[in-house]
Amino acid sequence: MFRCAARFAKAGPQANPFDKKFLASMAADGGKASYYKINEIDSKYDTLPFSIRVLLESAVRNCDEFDVTSKTVDNILDWQTNSTKSIEIPFKPARVVLQDFTGVPCVVDLAAMRDATKALGGDAKVINPQIPVNLVVDHSVQVDCAGVADAVEKNLSMEMHRNRERFEFLKWGSKSFDNLLIVPPGSGIVHQVNLEYLAHVVFNRNGFLYPDSVVGTDSHTTMINGLGVVGWGVGGIEAEAGMLGQSLSMVLPQVVGYKFTGKLPEGCTATDLVLTVVKNLRKLGVVGKFVEFYGPGVNALSLADRATIANMAPEYGATTGYFPIDEETIKYLKNTNRSDDQVARIENYAKAVGMFRTGKENIKYSQNIELDLSSVVPCVAGPKRPHDNVALSEMPKDFRSCMSAKTGFKGFGIPEAEHNKKVEYTVDGKKATMQHGSVVIAAITSCTNTSNPSVLVAAGIVAKKALAKGLKVPAGIKTSLSPGSHVVTKYLESSGLQSSLDELGFNTTGYGCMTCIGNSGEIAPEVSQCIQDNNFVAAAVLSGNRNFEARIHPLTAANYLASPPLVVAYALAGRVDIDFAKEPIADGVFLRDIWPTNEEISSVVGQHVTPAMFKEVYANIATMNEGWNQLPVSEGEFYQWDPKSTYIHNPPYFAGMTTKPPGVKAVKDASCLAVFGDSITTDHISPAGNIAKDSPAAKFLSSRGVERKDYNTYGSRRGNDEVMVRGTFANTRLGNRLVGEGQTGPFTLYHPTQEKMYIFDAAMKYKEAGVPTVILAGKEYGSGSSRDWAAKGPFLQGVKSVIAESFERIHRSNLVGMGIIPSSSRTARAPSPSASPARRSSRSTSPTTSALTRILRSSATTARASPLFSVSIPRWR
Repeated sequence: MFRCAARFAKAGPQANPFDKKFLASMAADGGKASYYKINEIDSKYDTLPFSIRVLLESAVRNCDEFDVTSKTVDNILDWQTNSTKSIEIPFKPARVVLQDFTGVPCVVDLAAMRDATKALGGDAKVINPQIPVNLVVDHSVQVDCAGVADAVEKNLSMEMHRNRERFEFLKWGSKSFDNLLIVPPGSGIVHQVNLEYLAHVVFNRNGFLYPDSVVGTDSHTTMINGLGVVGWGVGGIEAEAGMLGQSLSMVLPQVVGYKFTGKLPEGCTATDLVLTVVKNLRKLGVVGKFVEFYGPGVNALSLADRATIANMAPEYGATTGYFPIDEETIKYLKNTNRSDDQVARIENYAKAVGMFRTGKENIKYSQNIELDLSSVVPCVAGPKRPHDNVALSEMPKDFRSCMSAKTGFKGFGIPEAEHNKKVEYTVDGKKATMQHGSVVIAAITSCTNTSNPSVLVAAGIVAKKALAKGLKVPAGIKTSLSPGSHVVTKYLESSGLQSSLDELGFNTTGYGCMTCIGNSGEIAPEVSQCIQDNNFVAAAVLSGNRNFEARIHPLTAANYLASPPLVVAYALAGRVDIDFAKEPIADGVFLRDIWPTNEEISSVVGQHVTPAMFKEVYANIATMNEGWNQLPVSEGEFYQWDPKSTYIHNPPYFAGMTTKPPGVKAVKDASCLAVFGDSITTDHISPAGNIAKDSPAAKFLSSRGVERKDYNTYGSRRGNDEVMVRGTFANTRLGNRLVGEGQTGPFTLYHPTQEKMYIFDAAMKYKEAGVPTVILAGKEYGSGSSRDWAAKGPFLQGVKSVIAESFERIHRSNLVGMGIIPSSSRTARAPSPSASPARRSSRSTSPTTSALTRILRSSATTARASPLFSVSIPRWR
């Protein structure tokens, strides 16, 4: 940051070369506003994908021949050729969105930067967001209380109590930093609030028009692509750079054109469609690419349906899943109570610069794929990954197959003799039966679906019809409803469907990302005991986007993503291996008897989802939480760190920092800290859920006087590096091959003594001895959430490199940002002697995939790929 500032001062920006020929003006918001006629710069513009046009506009508008140059514009205009060459371009987003789990550490880092800047003799005021930043507090609420009328009030009260320190810190940040808007707890999920309220679509800032674009510290920032806003998830480190006005370096992406034809058949939902899209695009392979949807089938999708598909771009592997601005966008903006001036500005600007989809475009995509929407069938995804699609009709067969299969992504390794085991027990004074596949959590949750009125109304109608048939949810199942905004509650109450959901136990539990992030809370003790005593494969069914191992709840081995109405149906059935087509849910009632028609759903949506609801909810969004309003706010440019706090702590990243870079150091004689297989997620590396009672983090908290009931979650303590470094590699389902094949837990083998111990403890021993460490892994290392602590934690543990066959895009960037070398076959080349320190750190040599394979097959060896890199690999069992 300091080197960049020095460069800028020396070279200085130049006048924008596009001002003379391409700067124009138009009427907007009751006055005049300027804009760039980017569609007139070159005839190639007409063949560019819409999402690339947004990147082009950003380059033209920010062109200063220093940070963003005319060459950048040329590279984007020649996208068809350059997208195959891994050419890097600078990109400046219009704004940044944060949620509190990832947002708190961002604000902590900014506060620490101010201290560091002051210590180095600089002006601390330069550490301030240069573009609009929106932080929505939505990840802290937990399903502590469920199935009762006042669940939402109780859970919000507990959230405010548990997170008081964090929230006071955030309020300080909102007062101390400019351009930082905080949406208080209890308001909704960041992505839905972004969609319904925060998104500008087209900015008018200081009399200048330009497209809204956004990066966010949640990987599902992509949901905003459904509204015609280009956006994607980044790590907190990149987000901070963007906030401070720096451009983000990105590879000019290839764009896959996904053509939709036809329309969804009767009985299918947007959730079924998105799970099908996830399966198809995962199979195609779109990692690092943009996906842009087009074709006549797009016209058959509501904007909420589009947002559902855009939301799960991380699950299908793409950077974005983009739907351009069109008539449906304008209709949605009006329905969500955007002002007439704003809607007119968006439509007029988009049409003026060729960013308004008509269906008559002649766009040339990198490759094309097609889906007839009428071919989509009801489905779910699981039991451990969102792209493992299972047709509803195949669920009984698939689950039985998973039971027998070896433990893995689709297997539980349960002996055949135990498959039909059933146990009767009592919970809450009621008799219940448990077996493999019994549902113990049924949650209508997550931004994927709670932004979509059609699927929520469908869930309400299923509940209403089920009650009319005399159906009830069996005892022992924790049911919950976590809407993405208060608008959901308004239309469910207006339609009378909320009372039906309440009667089945789907009471509103909170407005935030709850079960999907792992904030599912505890299940009944009797249920927990039954699962553990009998080694049952218990199931969770949720309308979310993530179902990785140990994410939803430590005791639910099988986790299935499903539409909200299917969540209700599975809760009523009580098990996931039911054949809904052939088996009754109960008492002769089949799923078809309670499933709503498309006409029934659209009728309720048309009558009860109104602009007035959005107006009422968002008029007071910043002050609706009285508990937040009453929090005290400290004043001052610098944060007053409390050394006793276990939530907020001054991180050590800038300790001993000087204005002169330290230079490149070799990683020599490193020891291997852990050896992992494929698909190690950021949840494995830095879990967000509960803190296990005997873990290093728990021991630390206990030593600081924190009681077990107040441990809270790792996600809520991301502002404290002392907790988070102990929570790194703390996932109970983590499989480290150094410990032994098939064994799971946060353990490793300490090489010098061959002792089995917590990974954190071993890392500290290596660090104290001055021994650098590395991680070995297979494919897709760091997939899942854009979690900067999955890079910060290993850095603080002393990890110098991660050697993997492949990396998830955001995590790889985070590793580089923390100075950890992400080494794979794609980066297996030695840095040139003339390479700059920044380039050398990102390109450092690694073994190729074949060399990595040889390492993994060795019992004890030393890999030496260059003079800069050597590592000892201990024998493992």
